[in-house]
Amino acid sequence: MHHRAPERAARPRIPSHPRIGSLCSGYGGLDIAVQDLLGGEVLWHCQYDPDDADQHAARILAHHWPHVPNYGDITRVDWSTVPPVDILTAGFPCGDVSLAGRLAGIMPGTRSGIWAHVAHAIRILHPKLVVIENVRGLLSAPATRSMGGGDGPVDDDRRTGPLRGLGAVLGDLASIGFDAEWKVHRASDAGAPHRRERVLIIAWPAA
Repeated sequence: MHHRAPERAARPRIPSHPRIGSLCSGYGGLDIAVQDLLGGEVLWHCQYDPDDADQHAARILAHHWPHVPNYGDITRVDWSTVPPVDILTAGFPCGDVSLAGRLAGIMPGTRSGIWAHVAHAIRILHPKLVVIENVRGLLSAPATRSMGGGDGPVDDDRRTGPLRGLGAVLGDLASIGFDAEWKVHRASDAGAPHRRERVLIIAWPAA
C-alpha cells in the first residue's frame, strides 16, 4: 500500500555526510537503515522507556554508540539546545496503535501519544528529512481529533468518526510545514520469512 499526494514540493538535497538525530530510538535499527542508505553520522539519541527499570534499549545504544549522547526522556528535552541535524528518525511507541495492543490510539496518556512530542521536536529542529516508522495499526487506530469540525460530519453523507492515527501524523506534519509520503512495507519484501508490516513515512519541508 502506498500513498503520495499530488503536487509535492521537491525533496531537499541531503548532504553527502548527513547529521542524524534519533527520537524514540529503541535499539537503533531505523538509524542503521538510514545510514546504510544515505551514510552520515548519528549525533544523538533520545531513548527512554518509563516501563523498563533497566533501560535495556538505552544500554544497547550505549554499547554500539558509546560516544553518542542519549538525551533520555523526550518529554523533558529542550530542543532549542540540541545540536541541529539534517535527518531526524523516529520510531515512536506502537503499543497503543498495534493490533496486538490495546488500540487506545494516539491520545494524551497513551504511550503512542508520545507522537505529540515527536512532532514538537520536528517543529523546533526543522530537519531536511524526517523518517518515521510504526506498525500497520497506525492506519486504523484512532486519534483524539474528529475527522469533521468538532464532532460533526465529515462529508455530505453525514459520516462521523475519529481521525485515524496515520491521519493525525500526516496532519501534524502538514501543520508544521512538512510534505510527506508513506508506504506499508513488509519484512518479506526484504527477504524475511514473515510479513511483519510496517508503515514508513518520509517527510521534508514544504518550502
